[in-house]
Amino acid sequence: MAVTTAEPTTTRPFGPGSALSCRECGQRYELTPRFACEFCFGPLEIAYEFSGVSREDIEGGPNNIWRYRSLLPVPADVAQLPNMNPGLTPLVRADKLAAELGLDSLHIKDDSGNPTHSFKDRVVAMAVEAARTFGFTTLSCSSTGNLAGAVGAAAARAGFDSCVFVPAGLEEAKIVMAAVYGGKVVAIDGNYDDVNRFCSELIGDPIGEGWGFVNVNLRPYYAEGSKTLAYEIAEQLGWRLPEQIVVPIASGSQLTKIDKGFKELIDTGLVEDRPYKIFGAQATGCSPVAQAWENGHDAIQPVKPDTIAKSLAIGNPADGPYVLDIAQRTGGSVEHVGDDEIVDAINLLARTEGIFAETAGGVTAGVLRKLIRKGKLDPKAETVVLNTGDGLKTLDAVDAGVTATVEPSLEAFTAAGLF
Repeated sequence: MAVTTAEPTTTRPFGPGSALSCRECGQRYELTPRFACEFCFGPLEIAYEFSGVSREDIEGGPNNIWRYRSLLPVPADVAQLPNMNPGLTPLVRADKLAAELGLDSLHIKDDSGNPTHSFKDRVVAMAVEAARTFGFTTLSCSSTGNLAGAVGAAAARAGFDSCVFVPAGLEEAKIVMAAVYGGKVVAIDGNYDDVNRFCSELIGDPIGEGWGFVNVNLRPYYAEGSKTLAYEIAEQLGWRLPEQIVVPIASGSQLTKIDKGFKELIDTGLVEDRPYKIFGAQATGCSPVAQAWENGHDAIQPVKPDTIAKSLAIGNPADGPYVLDIAQRTGGSVEHVGDDEIVDAINLLARTEGIFAETAGGVTAGVLRKLIRKGKLDPKAETVVLNTGDGLKTLDAVDAGVTATVEPSLEAFTAAGLF
């Protein structure tokens, strides 16, 4: 099914992207590095004029997110530009996990296989193309860890300087992964929300001139990268939407953009229109969206994060209210799980499907199990759960190691009684 079979011919730097549109009041702006509406201070996102969108064009494209260039705010020749080229990660059929949880059909979208081993490579790739167009010389971000590594790597590949900001006390593996690419890594004494406020101040200072903050002044472009998860899942399922999907919540942007991606696939005729439910997943120690959902509130009450799932530890999630709207509209919900449940779910994923997830993946798997137990998720429906990062980044969260140490002899091994 397709809208047209024509090849995209646009040479515009933002391809089918036509304007910035306020999500609250609908006010439109030119495609520039801005992120908030001047009239109502609502968030801005990309509006499109799609043409030349076909399954054939997508399937004939490169094996990365640029196969969806006709649905993204990037130039037609984006695949030829120096970028990390993330995407097209596996959609794993999880039969053993499904059987253990009592599900008929379960897939895991395993995004740990991206270049820096998290889904953040998708959003940063989009921001890099915008930064190129706007003439920025330095890439920056506020980050809970994964984004810092993705920015450092992408900047090195594309020829930008980089300086990333993270909360003090971040996992050492994520610090190393951000620093190894040669850019500057600055730890801020505070949590992520403190880091984010600092970066907003830095943008207005002369020292920040020429800097593209991927999740601040480049946020409308950056956020579109999350849509590619929706596109890939639909294509990998044979061009259909899953009936249910469980998505982790940090800022909430990933969940809202997956919903946007599903709607665009329907609007362009690439998939059949059918109902789908979106469920949000948070860690109990940082669960402002889940708490608002439980209490029936429309507003999000900020919290101070206290959880091992540091990549989700955003106490004042910008897209939280929109997550609540999407969960309500699609018939989903928002749940949370504690640190012990997160660790148990990491081990469950590893034991049943050979996928070693970071703590965010433990959150989604743990929430999946909780949703089933509470009867909120249909065990008969086709379900997808996201793993957004590699467990090697959060080794401190799990307690696993050598089973036994024995002398190098068959007698000693037998005496250990392992088998």
